[in-house]
Amino acid sequence: MALTFFDIKAAAPREKRYKLSDGDGLYLLVQPNEHKFWRYRYRFAGIEKMLAVGPFPDVSIAEARAKRDAARKRLGDGVDPSVQKKLDRIAAETAARNTFGLIVEEFLGNLEANGAAASTMSKNKWLLEDLAKPLANRPVAEITAAEILDLLKRIEKTGRRETARRLRGVIGSVFRLAVVTLRAPGDPTQALAGALLRANSKPRAAITEERKFGALLRAIDDYDGWPTIKAALKFLSLTFARPGEVRGACRSEILFDKLTWRIPGERTKTRRPHDVPLSRQALDVIQDMWPLSDDADLLFPSIRSASKPLSENALNAALRRMGFGPDEMTAHGFRASASTILNEREFNPDVIEAALAHQHENEIRRVYNRAAYWKERVAMMQTWADLLDEFRALPPEKSAPPKKK
Repeated sequence: MALTFFDIKAAAPREKRYKLSDGDGLYLLVQPNEHKFWRYRYRFAGIEKMLAVGPFPDVSIAEARAKRDAARKRLGDGVDPSVQKKLDRIAAETAARNTFGLIVEEFLGNLEANGAAASTMSKNKWLLEDLAKPLANRPVAEITAAEILDLLKRIEKTGRRETARRLRGVIGSVFRLAVVTLRAPGDPTQALAGALLRANSKPRAAITEERKFGALLRAIDDYDGWPTIKAALKFLSLTFARPGEVRGACRSEILFDKLTWRIPGERTKTRRPHDVPLSRQALDVIQDMWPLSDDADLLFPSIRSASKPLSENALNAALRRMGFGPDEMTAHGFRASASTILNEREFNPDVIEAALAHQHENEIRRVYNRAAYWKERVAMMQTWADLLDEFRALPPEKSAPPKKK
């Protein structure tokens, strides 16, 4: 006969534990200390077994019967409910250990092992360990698209739209790692396509008019700040390499016999070595700096230490001191200046792209460019350096006379 709530409440403890049957193998075990537990007795493969269903009143009569019925269904499917319960517990514990934060650690470890640049590692750590910190302790398989969207929208509301979009992308990369290692059923960031606002993209400021660029070059020549900053800006204008590549330039990378600056792959954005032809003017800058870096390998060492490169902000700060605001010119803008002016002067666009070390999606074309355009690049870099001297000599742009009233 099935138990009622009043039957259970009236079941007083005895000297020894005893059972109250509810039917179909389910019973209530009453302990001498007044505690009461649901148990389900069944047979599997001819062996009698027992399944702990839970304590009363935490597990009500209806819940206990539902669990008994689910166990009986498993038996009908040929599954031992006690074994299945153990497997479910192990799966839950595994899921709890497979947190988003742990997958992030593995993802970052893979990035580093694959030779990611220091700047790439720093950005990914900031995005995943700082901005995505609210997800760190969550089981990765339980994180929903709505949960991620809430995090991204909070960042978006601060005006950092591009940051929100980048974070969505890198979170997606972490989930893809979790998916292929069977720790998550899918990537919830895929459902967020179109859910974020467009980034307010703003190109890096650059001077692209030749006369104004000449004024910038004269300002650099007259700069009275730290010599390595002045030299680095000159070298940047002559090579139009990336600022980080110039700041980290080493004496060991200068091949005087080949008139080449060989930037190793670990310091380039594309993670591939990049050779830069050195003009006569670029060699003059190197030779001027050479005696100042005898104690270390860096060509443009920091003000504070010969073993450390110039800081990331040093070049831009110098430009500000010369009177060029952030909306007018940046250290990275030298690349845009060279690209624009050289294209306007109808240099071969492929040669310009090869000099800028832009990575083509087509692997064959990328290899071909590196091999085929070297002579053209050597000639172009010397022509460019000569053009800079011409730009310096251009008279300043005159102000227009006031209009007659």
